[in-house]
Amino acid sequence: MKRFIFHILLCAATLVQAQDSTKIISLPEYLGYVKSFHPIVKQANLIINESEIKLMKARGAFDPKLEVDYNRKKFKNTEYYDKLNAAFKIPTWYGVELKGNFEENSGAYLNPESYVPTDGLYSVGVSVSVAKGLLTNERMAMLKQAKMFVNQAKADRQLLVNNILYKATVTYFNWLKTYNEKRVYEDFLNNAQIRFDGIKKSYEVGDKPAIDTLEARITLNNRKLNLEKSRIKFIKSSLELSNFLWLNDNTPIEINDDIIPDINTFNTIDQTLNTSLLDIESLNLEEHPKLQSLDYKFQSLNIEKRLKLNNLLPQIDLQYNFLSETPEAMNSFNTANYKSGVNVSFPLFLRKERSDLKLAKLKIQDTQYEIQSTRIALKNKINAINQELQSFVLQNDYTEVIVEDYNKMLKAEERKFFLGESSLFLVNSRESKLIDAKLKAISLENDFFNTKANLFNVLSVSIL
Repeated sequence: MKRFIFHILLCAATLVQAQDSTKIISLPEYLGYVKSFHPIVKQANLIINESEIKLMKARGAFDPKLEVDYNRKKFKNTEYYDKLNAAFKIPTWYGVELKGNFEENSGAYLNPESYVPTDGLYSVGVSVSVAKGLLTNERMAMLKQAKMFVNQAKADRQLLVNNILYKATVTYFNWLKTYNEKRVYEDFLNNAQIRFDGIKKSYEVGDKPAIDTLEARITLNNRKLNLEKSRIKFIKSSLELSNFLWLNDNTPIEINDDIIPDINTFNTIDQTLNTSLLDIESLNLEEHPKLQSLDYKFQSLNIEKRLKLNNLLPQIDLQYNFLSETPEAMNSFNTANYKSGVNVSFPLFLRKERSDLKLAKLKIQDTQYEIQSTRIALKNKINAINQELQSFVLQNDYTEVIVEDYNKMLKAEERKFFLGESSLFLVNSRESKLIDAKLKAISLENDFFNTKANLFNVLSVSIL
């Protein structure tokens, strides 16, 4: 991996070919590079950062609070009032708030209820919601939901990263396919060139007719044409692959001509994509990131439902404060001096609250349906992909036999041709059949790879 990164950096800096010898980039190296530096992967990490920030914001609802309220009025040399009220509040988990207060008031026209001792009046007390807001309230619900969102964000991040790795993997397989096709045309172009040179020499000494040289040249030019087409396809696939390669400083890079895919990817694909231990019967879909994300969403909606249900209760807030003008003496706070109150609020029809509760239940029901449908869809997709992979094993066996038989027929036809018992037309026909068979084998291998990638995407497993 380090050697590959060093090579890419060198290519990006010099914009020239680093060495004459080719270098192989394997699928694990390529995916490791994508996972480390691709912008969309980095963007997926922002989801977790956002969720952690929202969690910190929700915890801020329980931060202690300092409040100061100061009012003063003076008119025509008369001080009407000078009022200072400072409070320190500590919200707690349930609907209980601890409060410390200092009050100092003076003035010629001060409201009698605001009279306090000269040095001010201290109070320590508590405010309690005994109905609505006691067992659950908005700040409690927000904090619980924020914690759920952190876990949900981790599952969503894995889905996003998995999706970009899936696209990158499919692109790598297409790059490998076009490279293998180019190799096939290069090999048969070499064969066509050797055959053309041999027939041309035979014609010059009078052993072959001129028509054979013409047919050999047509075949040679067809091979050159096919090779040029495959070369362009390989270049295009290389550029598509470069879309997923970035440097650490968000600089895109381009694959050089001397970098090729690993033609032995078939032997390592299961280990790379973590799909080698698939067991349909024992597969636990509940650990799937998509279902985990939906489950956290479901739990969050249940928290919201409990909050809406709690809002049907009346709002009853009780306050009790011990009063003292000498707070340094703890025994000065007693039941003889206090300030208390009660606030009651209750909507008569509760239409808003009942509607909010119904909407919350509908959201939960909708999420339950989504969980059920997602679970069945995942199970069926995995089962279908597994059946397809099993079929590819048989198809691959058949294709190998077909390619081997066509190769034997071509060699036999070539021997007969040079012995004068066959024609160049039959040799070219046999060769064309072999080329088609090899291309079909490459296409079948690519389909197999893409199905493996699809399985990796559906399972959303972690790699590297």
